[in-house]
Amino acid sequence: MRVVIAPDCFGGTLTAREVARAVADGWLRAAPGDHLDRRPLADGGPGFVDVLHAALGGDLRVTTVTGPLGTPVEATWLEHDGTAYVESAQACGLHLVPADRRAHSAETATTRGVGELLNAARDARVIVVGLGGSGTTDGGAGLREAVLPVTARLVAAADVENPLLGPHGAARTFGPQKGASPEAVERLEARLAGMDELAAVRDLPGAGAAGGLGAALMALGATVESGAGLVRNLTGLDAALDRADLVVTGEGSFDWQSLRGKLVTAVARGAADRGVPCVVLAGQVSVGRREASAAGVAESYAVADHAGSVEASLADPAGTLADLAGHVARQWSHLRSR
Repeated sequence: MRVVIAPDCFGGTLTAREVARAVADGWLRAAPGDHLDRRPLADGGPGFVDVLHAALGGDLRVTTVTGPLGTPVEATWLEHDGTAYVESAQACGLHLVPADRRAHSAETATTRGVGELLNAARDARVIVVGLGGSGTTDGGAGLREAVLPVTARLVAAADVENPLLGPHGAARTFGPQKGASPEAVERLEARLAGMDELAAVRDLPGAGAAGGLGAALMALGATVESGAGLVRNLTGLDAALDRADLVVTGEGSFDWQSLRGKLVTAVARGAADRGVPCVVLAGQVSVGRREASAAGVAESYAVADHAGSVEASLADPAGTLADLAGHVARQWSHLRSR
Protein backbone atom coordinates (compact mmCIF):
# COMPACT_ATOMS: atom_id res chain seq x y z
CA MET A 1 0.00 0.00 0.00
CA ARG A 2 1.17 3.53 -0.80
CA VAL A 3 0.93 5.79 2.22
CA VAL A 4 1.59 9.54 2.13
CA ILE A 5 2.66 10.89 5.53
CA ALA A 6 2.00 14.65 5.50
CA PRO A 7 1.93 16.13 9.02
CA ASP A 8 2.37 19.53 10.58
CA CYS A 9 4.60 19.96 13.63
CA PHE A 10 3.45 18.97 17.11
CA GLY A 11 3.93 22.41 18.65
CA GLY A 12 6.60 22.53 21.31
CA THR A 13 7.58 18.86 21.04
CA LEU A 14 8.31 17.66 17.49
CA THR A 15 9.02 19.39 14.19
CA ALA A 16 7.05 18.31 11.13
CA ARG A 17 10.04 16.32 9.89
CA GLU A 18 10.40 14.61 13.27
CA VAL A 19 6.69 13.77 13.24
CA ALA A 20 6.93 12.28 9.76
CA ARG A 21 9.97 10.22 10.79
CA ALA A 22 8.29 8.88 13.94
CA VAL A 23 5.10 7.96 12.06
CA ALA A 24 7.15 6.22 9.37
CA ASP A 25 9.20 4.29 11.92
CA GLY A 26 6.15 3.01 13.73
CA TRP A 27 4.26 2.27 10.55
CA LEU A 28 7.02 0.17 9.03
CA ARG A 29 7.38 -1.89 12.19
CA ALA A 30 3.74 -2.94 11.77
CA ALA A 31 3.49 -2.94 7.95
CA PRO A 32 7.00 -3.35 6.50
CA GLY A 33 5.69 -3.97 2.99
CA ASP A 34 4.01 -0.59 2.62
CA HIS A 35 5.59 2.17 0.53
CA LEU A 36 5.82 5.42 2.51
CA ASP A 37 6.17 8.91 1.05
CA ARG A 38 7.12 11.40 3.78
CA ARG A 39 5.91 14.96 3.07
CA PRO A 40 6.33 17.10 6.22
CA LEU A 41 4.30 20.29 5.92
CA ALA A 42 3.57 23.62 7.61
CA ASP A 43 0.65 26.05 7.49
CA GLY A 44 2.58 29.29 7.92
CA GLY A 45 3.46 28.82 11.57
CA PRO A 46 6.52 27.18 13.13
CA GLY A 47 8.44 25.04 10.65
CA PHE A 48 7.38 27.08 7.61
CA VAL A 49 10.94 27.93 6.53
CA ASP A 50 12.37 24.51 7.44
CA VAL A 51 9.76 22.62 5.41
CA LEU A 52 10.11 24.88 2.37
CA HIS A 53 13.91 24.73 2.45
CA ALA A 54 13.76 20.93 2.50
CA ALA A 55 11.41 20.94 -0.49
CA LEU A 56 12.80 23.81 -2.59
CA GLY A 57 16.42 24.25 -1.60
CA GLY A 58 17.60 27.84 -1.78
CA ASP A 59 19.71 29.90 0.60
CA LEU A 60 19.02 30.26 4.30
CA ARG A 61 19.72 33.69 5.78
CA VAL A 62 20.07 34.45 9.48
CA THR A 63 19.12 37.89 10.79
CA THR A 64 19.16 39.21 14.35
CA VAL A 65 15.86 40.92 15.10
CA THR A 66 13.81 42.15 18.04
CA GLY A 67 12.01 39.28 19.75
CA PRO A 68 8.51 39.46 21.24
CA LEU A 69 9.87 40.57 24.63
CA GLY A 70 12.10 43.25 23.10
CA THR A 71 15.34 41.26 23.38
CA PRO A 72 17.37 40.16 20.32
CA VAL A 73 16.66 36.79 18.70
CA GLU A 74 18.08 35.10 15.63
CA ALA A 75 15.59 34.43 12.84
CA THR A 76 16.19 32.34 9.73
CA TRP A 77 14.51 33.10 6.42
CA LEU A 78 14.76 31.49 3.00
CA GLU A 79 15.70 33.04 -0.33
CA HIS A 80 14.76 31.00 -3.38
CA ASP A 81 14.48 32.13 -7.00
CA GLY A 82 13.73 35.78 -6.20
CA THR A 83 11.27 35.00 -3.41
CA ALA A 84 11.94 35.45 0.30
CA TYR A 85 10.06 33.17 2.71
CA VAL A 86 9.79 34.68 6.18
CA GLU A 87 8.43 32.84 9.23
CA SER A 88 6.89 35.35 11.61
CA ALA A 89 7.07 32.91 14.53
CA GLN A 90 10.85 33.10 14.40
CA ALA A 91 10.59 36.77 15.38
CA CYS A 92 7.47 36.83 17.58
CA GLY A 93 6.60 33.20 18.31
CA LEU A 94 4.97 32.03 21.51
CA HIS A 95 7.86 29.60 21.99
CA LEU A 96 10.09 32.65 22.53
CA VAL A 97 8.07 33.67 25.60
CA PRO A 98 8.72 31.72 28.82
CA ALA A 99 5.53 30.35 30.35
CA ASP A 100 5.93 32.45 33.48
CA ARG A 101 6.10 35.65 31.40
CA ARG A 102 2.99 35.10 29.29
CA ALA A 103 0.40 36.68 31.57
CA HIS A 104 2.28 39.97 31.20
CA SER A 105 3.52 39.58 27.62
CA ALA A 106 0.04 38.82 26.27
CA GLU A 107 -0.55 42.59 26.22
CA THR A 108 2.97 43.84 25.59
CA ALA A 109 4.64 41.38 23.16
CA THR A 110 5.73 43.05 19.93
CA THR A 111 5.89 42.14 16.26
CA ARG A 112 8.70 44.62 15.63
CA GLY A 113 11.06 41.80 14.66
CA VAL A 114 8.79 40.75 11.82
CA GLY A 115 9.12 44.23 10.33
CA GLU A 116 12.89 43.92 10.68
CA LEU A 117 12.75 40.60 8.83
CA LEU A 118 10.87 42.28 5.99
CA ASN A 119 13.58 44.92 5.89
CA ALA A 120 16.26 42.23 5.64
CA ALA A 121 14.41 40.58 2.73
CA ARG A 122 13.47 43.82 0.93
CA ASP A 123 15.59 43.11 -2.17
CA ALA A 124 13.45 40.09 -3.09
CA ARG A 125 10.79 40.39 -5.81
CA VAL A 126 8.25 38.65 -3.61
CA ILE A 127 8.16 38.30 0.17
CA VAL A 128 5.95 35.53 1.55
CA VAL A 129 5.28 35.90 5.27
CA GLY A 130 4.22 32.76 7.11
CA LEU A 131 1.72 33.58 9.87
CA GLY A 132 1.03 31.42 12.90
CA GLY A 133 2.31 30.41 16.30
CA SER A 134 2.72 33.99 17.48
CA GLY A 135 2.97 35.18 21.06
CA THR A 136 1.62 38.60 20.08
CA THR A 137 -1.74 40.35 19.74
CA ASP A 138 -0.58 43.81 18.73
CA GLY A 139 -2.31 44.04 15.37
CA GLY A 140 1.09 44.27 13.75
CA ALA A 141 1.78 47.62 15.44
CA GLY A 142 5.41 46.68 16.04
CA LEU A 143 5.84 45.61 12.43
CA ARG A 144 4.36 48.86 11.15
CA GLU A 145 6.71 50.91 13.33
CA ALA A 146 9.82 49.08 12.10
CA VAL A 147 9.20 48.24 8.47
CA LEU A 148 10.72 50.33 5.72
CA PRO A 149 8.79 51.05 2.49
CA VAL A 150 8.22 47.71 0.78
CA THR A 151 8.61 47.48 -2.99
CA ALA A 152 8.36 43.70 -3.17
CA ARG A 153 5.03 41.99 -3.71
CA LEU A 154 3.79 40.85 -0.30
CA VAL A 155 1.96 37.60 0.38
CA ALA A 156 0.54 36.73 3.79
CA ALA A 157 0.49 32.95 4.19
CA ALA A 158 -2.08 32.62 6.96
CA ASP A 159 -2.58 29.58 9.15
CA VAL A 160 -6.21 30.49 9.97
CA GLU A 161 -9.18 32.24 8.36
CA ASN A 162 -10.23 34.24 11.43
CA PRO A 163 -11.10 37.95 11.14
CA LEU A 164 -9.43 40.56 13.34
CA LEU A 165 -12.31 41.23 15.74
CA GLY A 166 -15.25 39.51 17.37
CA PRO A 167 -15.82 36.10 18.95
CA HIS A 168 -13.61 34.42 16.35
CA GLY A 169 -11.07 37.24 16.20
CA ALA A 170 -7.44 37.51 17.22
CA ALA A 171 -7.95 38.51 20.86
CA ARG A 172 -10.92 36.42 21.90
CA THR A 173 -9.92 33.25 20.08
CA PHE A 174 -6.16 33.18 20.53
CA GLY A 175 -5.46 35.61 23.38
CA PRO A 176 -6.09 33.06 26.16
CA GLN A 177 -3.62 30.66 24.55
CA LYS A 178 -0.99 33.39 24.83
CA GLY A 179 -1.61 33.99 28.52
CA ALA A 180 -4.26 36.72 28.39
CA SER A 181 -6.78 36.82 31.22
CA PRO A 182 -10.46 37.51 30.39
CA GLU A 183 -9.90 41.16 31.31
CA ALA A 184 -6.76 41.34 29.17
CA VAL A 185 -8.65 39.80 26.25
CA GLU A 186 -11.21 42.60 26.35
CA ARG A 187 -8.47 45.24 26.54
CA LEU A 188 -6.75 43.66 23.52
CA GLU A 189 -10.05 43.55 21.63
CA ALA A 190 -10.64 47.25 22.32
CA ARG A 191 -7.09 48.12 21.27
CA LEU A 192 -7.43 46.24 17.98
CA ALA A 193 -10.84 47.81 17.32
CA GLY A 194 -9.28 51.25 17.78
CA MET A 195 -6.64 50.75 15.08
CA ASP A 196 -8.25 52.83 12.33
CA GLU A 197 -5.46 51.94 9.90
CA LEU A 198 -6.78 48.34 9.91
CA ALA A 199 -10.47 49.20 9.57
CA ALA A 200 -10.67 48.45 5.85
CA VAL A 201 -9.32 44.91 6.22
CA ARG A 202 -10.31 43.78 9.68
CA ASP A 203 -13.28 41.68 8.55
CA LEU A 204 -11.37 39.81 5.86
CA PRO A 205 -10.46 36.12 6.30
CA GLY A 206 -6.97 35.83 7.75
CA ALA A 207 -6.92 39.32 9.28
CA GLY A 208 -6.76 37.79 12.75
CA ALA A 209 -3.85 35.50 11.95
CA ALA A 210 -0.81 35.83 14.23
CA GLY A 211 -2.50 38.29 16.56
CA GLY A 212 -3.54 40.66 13.78
CA LEU A 213 -0.37 40.46 11.71
CA GLY A 214 -2.58 39.33 8.86
CA ALA A 215 -4.49 42.61 8.97
CA ALA A 216 -1.29 44.66 9.22
CA LEU A 217 0.17 42.98 6.13
CA MET A 218 -3.09 43.45 4.22
CA ALA A 219 -2.98 47.14 5.10
CA LEU A 220 0.49 47.21 3.51
CA GLY A 221 -0.96 45.73 0.32
CA ALA A 222 -0.36 42.02 0.89
CA THR A 223 -2.53 39.41 -0.72
CA VAL A 224 -3.65 36.59 1.56
CA GLU A 225 -3.24 32.92 0.81
CA SER A 226 -3.81 29.81 2.83
CA GLY A 227 -0.41 28.93 4.28
CA ALA A 228 -1.36 25.26 4.15
CA GLY A 229 -2.42 25.56 0.51
CA LEU A 230 0.74 27.42 -0.46
CA VAL A 231 2.99 24.81 1.18
CA ARG A 232 0.91 22.03 -0.33
CA ASN A 233 1.58 23.46 -3.80
CA LEU A 234 5.28 24.22 -3.28
CA THR A 235 6.10 20.81 -1.83
CA GLY A 236 4.39 18.84 -4.59
CA LEU A 237 1.87 17.27 -2.25
CA ASP A 238 -0.83 16.99 -4.93
CA ALA A 239 1.31 14.73 -7.11
CA ALA A 240 1.97 12.53 -4.08
CA LEU A 241 -1.75 12.38 -3.28
CA ASP A 242 -2.45 11.27 -6.84
CA ARG A 243 -0.45 8.09 -6.14
CA ALA A 244 -1.68 7.43 -2.60
CA ASP A 245 -3.87 4.67 -1.21
CA LEU A 246 -3.96 6.31 2.22
CA VAL A 247 -2.97 9.69 3.63
CA VAL A 248 -1.78 10.22 7.20
CA THR A 249 -1.63 13.77 8.54
CA GLY A 250 -1.47 15.24 12.02
CA GLU A 251 -0.76 18.09 14.43
CA GLY A 252 -0.37 18.67 18.14
CA SER A 253 -4.06 19.26 18.83
CA PHE A 254 -6.85 18.33 16.42
CA ASP A 255 -9.56 20.70 17.63
CA TRP A 256 -12.18 23.11 16.31
CA GLN A 257 -9.50 25.54 15.19
CA SER A 258 -8.16 22.82 12.90
CA LEU A 259 -11.35 23.20 10.88
CA ARG A 260 -10.72 26.90 10.17
CA GLY A 261 -8.02 26.73 7.51
CA LYS A 262 -5.39 24.69 9.35
CA LEU A 263 -3.10 22.26 7.60
CA VAL A 264 -4.76 18.96 8.47
CA THR A 265 -8.02 19.96 6.83
CA ALA A 266 -6.22 21.16 3.69
CA VAL A 267 -4.55 17.75 3.44
CA ALA A 268 -7.80 15.94 4.17
CA ARG A 269 -9.66 17.87 1.48
CA GLY A 270 -6.94 17.07 -1.04
CA ALA A 271 -7.26 13.39 -0.21
CA ALA A 272 -11.07 13.52 -0.34
CA ASP A 273 -10.96 15.12 -3.80
CA ARG A 274 -9.21 11.95 -4.96
CA GLY A 275 -11.37 9.50 -3.07
CA VAL A 276 -8.44 8.58 -0.82
CA PRO A 277 -9.04 8.04 2.91
CA CYS A 278 -7.22 10.35 5.30
CA VAL A 279 -6.49 9.70 8.97
CA VAL A 280 -5.25 12.16 11.58
CA LEU A 281 -2.73 11.40 14.30
CA ALA A 282 -2.60 14.14 16.93
CA GLY A 283 -1.35 14.70 20.42
CA GLN A 284 -4.94 15.28 21.52
CA VAL A 285 -8.25 15.08 19.63
CA SER A 286 -11.38 17.05 20.51
CA VAL A 287 -13.10 17.19 17.10
CA GLY A 288 -16.19 15.03 16.93
CA ARG A 289 -16.51 12.23 14.40
CA ARG A 290 -19.22 14.04 12.41
CA GLU A 291 -17.22 17.28 12.13
CA ALA A 292 -14.08 15.38 11.21
CA SER A 293 -15.90 13.42 8.53
CA ALA A 294 -17.31 16.64 7.05
CA ALA A 295 -13.71 17.91 6.77
CA GLY A 296 -12.65 14.76 4.89
CA VAL A 297 -11.10 12.90 7.84
CA ALA A 298 -11.93 9.20 7.94
CA GLU A 299 -10.63 8.65 11.47
CA SER A 300 -8.61 10.49 14.09
CA TYR A 301 -6.36 9.09 16.82
CA ALA A 302 -4.89 10.76 19.92
CA VAL A 303 -1.41 9.93 21.17
CA ALA A 304 -2.49 10.87 24.70
CA ASP A 305 -5.31 8.30 24.63
CA HIS A 306 -3.08 5.59 23.22
CA ALA A 307 -0.29 6.30 25.72
CA GLY A 308 -2.69 6.52 28.65
CA SER A 309 -2.28 10.20 29.48
CA VAL A 310 -0.95 13.50 28.20
CA GLU A 311 1.97 13.20 30.62
CA ALA A 312 2.93 9.77 29.27
CA SER A 313 2.78 10.99 25.68
CA LEU A 314 4.98 14.00 26.44
CA ALA A 315 7.55 11.90 28.27
CA ASP A 316 8.55 10.34 24.95
CA PRO A 317 6.84 12.26 22.12
CA ALA A 318 8.51 10.44 19.21
CA GLY A 319 8.25 7.00 20.81
CA THR A 320 4.59 7.25 21.76
CA LEU A 321 3.71 8.69 18.35
CA ALA A 322 5.54 5.81 16.65
CA ASP A 323 3.62 3.33 18.83
CA LEU A 324 0.32 4.92 17.80
CA ALA A 325 1.36 4.86 14.13
CA GLY A 326 2.02 1.13 14.39
CA HIS A 327 -1.43 0.65 15.93
CA VAL A 328 -3.04 2.61 13.10
CA ALA A 329 -1.04 0.73 10.46
CA ARG A 330 -2.39 -2.58 11.73
CA GLN A 331 -5.92 -1.22 11.24
CA TRP A 332 -5.44 0.33 7.81
CA SER A 333 -2.69 -1.55 5.99
CA HIS A 334 -5.06 -4.27 4.82
CA LEU A 335 -6.44 -1.84 2.23
CA ARG A 336 -5.72 -3.00 -1.27
CA SER A 337 -3.50 -0.82 -3.42
CA ARG A 338 -5.23 0.78 -6.36
